This record gives sequence, C-alpha cells and structure tokens, in this order.
Amino acid sequence: MQTKTAKTSDLQTRDRRATRGSTAREGAAGGKARRISLTRRFLLALVLILAATITWAQVERSDEGVTLNLKDAEITSLINTVAEITGENFIVDPRVRGRVTLISKRPMEPDEVYRAFLSVLQVHGFATVPAGEVTKIIPDTNAKQLGTALAPGEAAADDMVTMVIPVDNVPVAQLVPILRPLLPQQAHLAAYPPTNVLIASDRAGNVERIIELVQQVDRAGDDEVDVVRLENASVGEIVRILNSLQRTDAETVPANQVRIAADERTNSVLLSGDRHQRLRMRALIAQLDDPLPDDGDTHVIYLRYARAPDLVEVLRGVAENIRDRQDGEATRGDAQVVNIQADESTNALVITAPPSVMQSLRSVIDRLDIRRAQILVEAAIAEISQERGSERGVQWFVDGSDGEGFAGITNFSDVGTSIGSLLTLDTASPQVGDGASLVVGDLDSRVRFGAFIRALASDRNTNILSTPTLVTMDNQEAEIRVAENRPFITGQFSQEGRNVANPFQTIDREDVGIILKIKPQINEGNTVLLEIEQEASNVIGETGTAGPITNRRSIRTSVLVDDGQVIALGGLMDDDLQEQEQRVPGLGSIPLLGELFRYRSTSLVKRNLMVFMQPTIIRDRAIAEDFTGRKYNFMRAQQLDRQQRGVQLMRDAEPPALPAMGRAELPHPFSEMN
Repeated sequence: MQTKTAKTSDLQTRDRRATRGSTAREGAAGGKARRISLTRRFLLALVLILAATITWAQVERSDEGVTLNLKDAEITSLINTVAEITGENFIVDPRVRGRVTLISKRPMEPDEVYRAFLSVLQVHGFATVPAGEVTKIIPDTNAKQLGTALAPGEAAADDMVTMVIPVDNVPVAQLVPILRPLLPQQAHLAAYPPTNVLIASDRAGNVERIIELVQQVDRAGDDEVDVVRLENASVGEIVRILNSLQRTDAETVPANQVRIAADERTNSVLLSGDRHQRLRMRALIAQLDDPLPDDGDTHVIYLRYARAPDLVEVLRGVAENIRDRQDGEATRGDAQVVNIQADESTNALVITAPPSVMQSLRSVIDRLDIRRAQILVEAAIAEISQERGSERGVQWFVDGSDGEGFAGITNFSDVGTSIGSLLTLDTASPQVGDGASLVVGDLDSRVRFGAFIRALASDRNTNILSTPTLVTMDNQEAEIRVAENRPFITGQFSQEGRNVANPFQTIDREDVGIILKIKPQINEGNTVLLEIEQEASNVIGETGTAGPITNRRSIRTSVLVDDGQVIALGGLMDDDLQEQEQRVPGLGSIPLLGELFRYRSTSLVKRNLMVFMQPTIIRDRAIAEDFTGRKYNFMRAQQLDRQQRGVQLMRDAEPPALPAMGRAELPHPFSEMN
C-alpha cells in the first residue's frame, strides 16, 4: 500500500511539472511577441522623427578652398566642421544649442571660414573667448566677464575683448550716457574718473567703433581766459549783471557760452569761453565801466542781512582810511566828500563818495552783508538733594516761686518749644514745635514740676531738572528768563509826631527762577565760543519778617565747545553732616540715666548739582525745521494727551492744542484756532 501511494504521488508531481512547463512556454512566446511589437513601434517613431528633422548639409573641399552649405543644421555640427577645417580646439558651453544656416556660393579660405563662423555665433547670441590653446564658446551674457584685454587691431571683429580707452580732454563721466546707447545690451561700458579712462567689454568691432567716436569727441578746446580789469565799476555788480544775461537752465546752455568769474582782490572780471563771445562780453564790460558824472556819485545800497545803522560807523572808518592812503594834499582835503547815512525804514545805506572810494566800500559791504549762522543752546540743570534730621531730648522744671520753695529748670536751645512757655500755660498758649511733645508732671499745684519730652525725625528728597533752550544769532547776546518776581523787604521806618504813627517799609522785587544769558561766537572748525551766565533759584521757605528764603545757583564762564558737543559747565557735590548734643553737667554723663538730662540733634544734607550745555550751529533751514519740529511735536503730544482726558465738569469743552505741523513748513499757530 505504501508503494502504490508513492507511485501515485510521483505521477501527480510529473503532471504538475508538465503543466507549469507548458504555461511558461506559452508566457515566453507571448512576451517575445510583445517585444517584437514594441520594437516595431519604436523603429516607426524613429523613422518619423528623422523624417521630420531631416537637414541638408554639404561640405565641399577643393584646391581653391572650402564651400559650406548648411541648412537648419545643429550648431554642434558647425563647430565640428570648423574645428576640422581650421584646426582650432573648442570648449563648448552646455548652453550652446540651436540650429544654424550658412550658405556660401564660392570657396573660402580657412580664415574666412573662421570669421564666418564667428558671425554665425554672434547672430545666435554666442561668443568665442580665447584661452591659450583652446577657444571657449559661451553665451554673450558671460563673455564680457571672460573677455581678453587686447590692443585695437589685434583681434577679429567678432572676438569678445575688453579694452581700456584713455580720454585726455573730456570727463569720462559725461561720455558714458552718450556712448552707452550705441552698444548692445550685453556689452559693458564704465567710467573710471580718477584716471579719466573708459573700460569697454564687447566685440572687437564695436569697441573699435567706440574708440573712433571717443577720438572724435576728445578734442582740446581753444578756450582762453581774458582778464578785464575795471576802473570805475564794482566787479561784484558787473558779474551779477553779466550772469543775469546768461541762460541759467543747464539743459539749454549753448556750447559757446562764456563762463564768468570775479576777482575782487584786483577788481577784475575773468572770461573763459568762445573767442567771439569773449569779445562781445569785453565790449559790454567796457560800456558798463564808464565813469559816473560828477552829480551822480550818490548810491543807495539795500542790505539783505546786516542792519544799516551797524555798518555806518564801520564804513566811515574804512572811507577815512582809503582817503588817507591816497596821494596828494588836495585829495586828503576832499575827505569830507564821503558821506554815509543809514535809512532804518528800508534798511539801506545812502553813500556819497567818489567812484574809487565807492568801489572799495561796495566790496566791504558785500563781505559784511552775509547771512550769519544761528546758535541753538540747550542747557540742563540737574539737582538731587536729600535732607535727613533727628532730634530727641528731655527738659525738667520745678517751680515753687508762688510759695515758700524753690524753682529749677533745664532749658536747651533749638528744641522747638521753650520750657518757659509751659510755665505760663495759664496766661498764654505755648508754641509747640514740630514732632512729638509730651509733658509729664503736675502743673496745677502750688509747686509745679514735670518733664518735657520731645522727639522729631525728618526726611526730605528733592529732584529738580530744568532744561532752558535758547536760539540766537552769531555774536549776538540773548537772554531767556523764566522766573517769579518776588518781593524782598529791604528796610522799615516809622515816624512819630503828635501821637500819630506813620510807619512804612521799602521792598525790592527780584526774579526767582531760571535765567540764561549767552553770547556765542562761531570759530573755525565748527567750534563755538560761549560766554554764559546761568542762574537757577527757587524759594525754599518763608520767614515772618524778612520774607522768602531762596536757593540760588549761578555760573558765569566762557567755554570753547565743538558743534553738537555736550559739556559740563560746573556743579556741586555737597555732603553736610552735623551732630549736636546738649546735657546737664554731671547728670548727663550718667549711663542710661543720663539720657533724661540730654538733648541730641543730628542733620544730614546731601546735594548733587550739575549744569550741562550743548550748542548746535544752525546754518540752513533744514536744521532749523528739525529742531522746531521736535519741540513743536513734543508740546502738541502733551496737549493731545490732556485732550484725551477731557475737561472735568465741562463735557462740551476741549483743551486747546497746537495744529498739526506739516513736513514742508510750520503753520501759523493761530491758523486753525477759532
């Protein structure tokens, strides 16, 4: 039975293997058929692609040269062909792709083939860059970074080169805007003003064309400078008249316009420009330099910045010195002819003088009538003080003077309350001082006795910051005063007659607050010399008869400060400690028990006071507007903050506020107020 079973199993196994072999052969046959079908499809697609992209290329060689006929050929094929013909070695950038067409009707030499090859590359946006024994073919956008620096004529017209073009007479910065539109977009053209050269990177043909244009433009002008000396007129006035005749628009200025300058030292006019224009200007100057008639030597000069009365004394002194230097006794006798007056209503000078003197006076006036700078001075006064005090003591009294007895008392000064006032308690109220006061004893019996105990501790801190600000002209004294006018008693008098009294007292009033006086002077190098008087005072208490008690802190000094520098003018650091003890001899020295016969007081005062100042030179409108804007906006922000809180007990009212300030100019403070 076992043998039959084994045989049956072997038969089944062979049947299964035969079945699997048959299935595998069928699958292999099917896969082979599919592969044959795919191969046929691939070959068919390849044939279609080749048919669609077929190109025509023909290269014919002969003894006369090479004839190239390429139509829609790959550019790499052209590169290979040129390499075979010319023997050049090329490195092709991966980005060099495309199809080209090159048709020649006659044979070409190898160098002609290479030039035609360069032209084809240029048309398609590629360039060649020689690098030793090989030539790189890269896109035009990168070629200017690898261009070879060659002299004109050494490279082919289509080679990418970088050249330095020197310019002798014309500023290179003016040539770049003119030449740049003449170059392709990928070309590079830059100016280097320190050596006045142009740096150009492009194809050699374009660079040589730019060099020719620069050579035509870079021509030395034939302008000369004429010096025309004036005899009667003022050079400043003549130059002003001539400049007013010239065109001031830079875009419409003609090339032959004359440049005019004044030499006030020699009273001469300098002319530079075209020769014909210079001759025209010389003729005009000769007409303006005619001497004035004898009755026309009075001039009215309107000042722009200076005050006419301030210049009168200066000009009179100058006129006298000029007349004294002139030769001849008769000339010195005519010194009275010069007359200088000031008209304050029009801020003008009325001068009567000979032309020679008038010319010098006008020169002096032009130098003095200038816009002076202003000085902004910001000061800061910072004071921090601390006062601490402590007092305690005991006073004894025994009074038996009403009967047969004795009286005794211990009295210490500066205890705030006199022990004598306690003994007269039945007739007058005692003046009890600050602090805690306690009386222990019997004040109603015939023999009064007791002890007066007093204790006091005080602590006071002060933090004061004042920041006065002041703007003034150069060399002009200015003052800002923010103070209270307080009365101070200086004397008392009384007159008696016929039983009628007529008492009176004298009082002086003084300002208590912040007072700042400055006189700035701007020196060379933006340094400022400041003459300063600074005072800060405040009331710290009152006296019954003499009036208020004030603290006064003042500084008077001169300092030299740079523009915008913060400087400490001065200050005080005070540390005052005072200890005082009063005792009864003998009894006050007893340990512990002696405290009943002592009076002690201690005071500690610390004060730190510093004064700082910062000057700022205001030379133009921008600096003035910046300072004004900061202060204006700060005040407006404070007012707007109060406006948000509203007005207590008046809902329909709003606190006043400054109008908003624009960036261009400061509005009138009352323009938006009702």
